[in-house]
Amino acid sequence: MSSTTRTMVTVSATAALLTVVLAAQPPDHATLAAIRDEGLGGSQVTDHISWLSDVYGPRVTGTPAIEQARVWTMEKLREWGLSDVHEERFAFGHGWSLERFHAHMVEPQVMPIIGYPKSWSSSTEGIVTADVTRVDIETEADFETYRGTLRGKIVLPQPAREVRMLEGDLVLRMTDEQLAEASRTEVPPPARGRRRGRGGRDGLSFNDRLQQFYVEEGVVAVLDRGSDSFMMGAGSGLPYQTQRTDGGTIFVGRGGPRDENAGNVVPSVTLAVEHYNRMVRILDKDVPVRVELHVETTFHDETDAADQMNAFNILAEIPGTDLADEVVMVGAHFDTTHAGTGATDNTTGVAAMMEVMRILRTIGARPRRTIRLALWGAEEQGLLGSREYVRRHFGDPQTTGLLPAHQTLSGYFNLDNGSGRLRGIWLQENFAVAPVFEAWLPSLHDLGVTTLGPRSVSGTDHTAFDAVGLPGFQFIQDRLEYNARTHHSNMDVVDRVQRDDVVQMAVVAAIFAYNTAMRDELLPRKALPRVDR
Repeated sequence: MSSTTRTMVTVSATAALLTVVLAAQPPDHATLAAIRDEGLGGSQVTDHISWLSDVYGPRVTGTPAIEQARVWTMEKLREWGLSDVHEERFAFGHGWSLERFHAHMVEPQVMPIIGYPKSWSSSTEGIVTADVTRVDIETEADFETYRGTLRGKIVLPQPAREVRMLEGDLVLRMTDEQLAEASRTEVPPPARGRRRGRGGRDGLSFNDRLQQFYVEEGVVAVLDRGSDSFMMGAGSGLPYQTQRTDGGTIFVGRGGPRDENAGNVVPSVTLAVEHYNRMVRILDKDVPVRVELHVETTFHDETDAADQMNAFNILAEIPGTDLADEVVMVGAHFDTTHAGTGATDNTTGVAAMMEVMRILRTIGARPRRTIRLALWGAEEQGLLGSREYVRRHFGDPQTTGLLPAHQTLSGYFNLDNGSGRLRGIWLQENFAVAPVFEAWLPSLHDLGVTTLGPRSVSGTDHTAFDAVGLPGFQFIQDRLEYNARTHHSNMDVVDRVQRDDVVQMAVVAAIFAYNTAMRDELLPRKALPRVDR
């Protein structure tokens, strides 16, 4: 062996030993025990959830309700003694609120209809009663089939869907086998070519053209029954599914734009599949169906003034000590969809992360790094709040132009998968951080936290940080009924929250945040993402 080779081996061994030593840095057992005692024995998390969901829910971006929730939240953070409590506003477009809704089938029999208007739907002209008709429009060629036949009518655009017995899995608590699956690196499927869109020459999608057709033809309203799917994946690339519940549970989508065209669409409502199917079956018998409908909505304008934009992020922090210029962030998206009260998506995440800060303040924790809470706006429209924050403070993922603060963030921890307890953390393919987190897990085994998942997961706010090469992490979480019943549905309410699980969420997140804040070094990072120019 040459002297150069011996030197390289010695340096490599020293680096590896240093990594192990840094990863095994002794924890602050006294503070970690205090976090457990306060978090498990003095938890206020269910009170936070009730205020934010029962009193102020749903919290749709750009609405009076979310502004009321913002005031309550910021007052609570100040009451706990957090520092630099403030909001950062950003452009969003029109906000939207539902004021009134009812629907009844009135012929051939009376049936109160379970339904919910889609977000950003327009209003009906007061209470309207109209004939109902089925349409089957799949391509622009189908427009001619119905042209001149739909004025003054309520449209059903889908066939009936089978309603299955509830024989599939409804509640997902991860088994040992499923946790083992999460701990393995998945082999991705073969790459496929990009699917071509259905846009026309003027750039409008087929759905845009369809909505335009409904307006031109004088359609009164469009009533649908939601997705064709009755099984939903567990998320995070895991090969497990839960069955959607139906039975009056409605998974409601968006019904219109929030830009300058807001309100220029036909009113749209999603119905319980069972009520939708009944009307289709009656029409199939050539028996007329009439529906009485009232949809009243309000659009909230946005001004260009920076302090009056319709979206915001809420920030607050616990100052650090000797490493105060470096930061650990915890966060969750503050906004919700509109059909329920947003209890599991994402009030549980917000309440748990607020509880992280309350616990640390209550026990008098003195983290070396500053711990910053971020409650994001407009996540439901595409992670807008977290992406805007990262762009303003850390760097632009489109150019990888980085700002000085990029060097000071140790890591970001996110919550956004319902009310189930945490079972581990996704590494986001940051394999260098694995020994660090691995050293923390034994003390969390009694809380059910056992697993490091190597894969990169998406769909929520940690990806905004990952996009600029910052350590951003989402926890592995029991989904419970999240995909089967509550996610973006009218049943996303406080009654579906599992109190003990959310208490555990807050304690585990507090321990991760505190341990990160106390390390001698920043968390290891991946290489900066490549930007294709």
